[in-house]
Amino acid sequence: MGIIKEPLHVDFIVDPRPLTKAEQKAISDFIRDDKEKRKLRENNKRSSAKRRIKQLS
Repeated sequence: MGIIKEPLHVDFIVDPRPLTKAEQKAISDFIRDDKEKRKLRENNKRSSAKRRIKQLS
């Protein structure tokens, strides 16, 4: 991983403290929900494409 060059007039602040259990759970819940939403969206796109192909046939 390379060094990130900071843009002018922008400071990146890194907080090295460990996450609390509540913060870990919130992040895990968000990731799980986001994966489910993406999966549903992908399935909807595929089924829509299949319907269009059948209609054209």
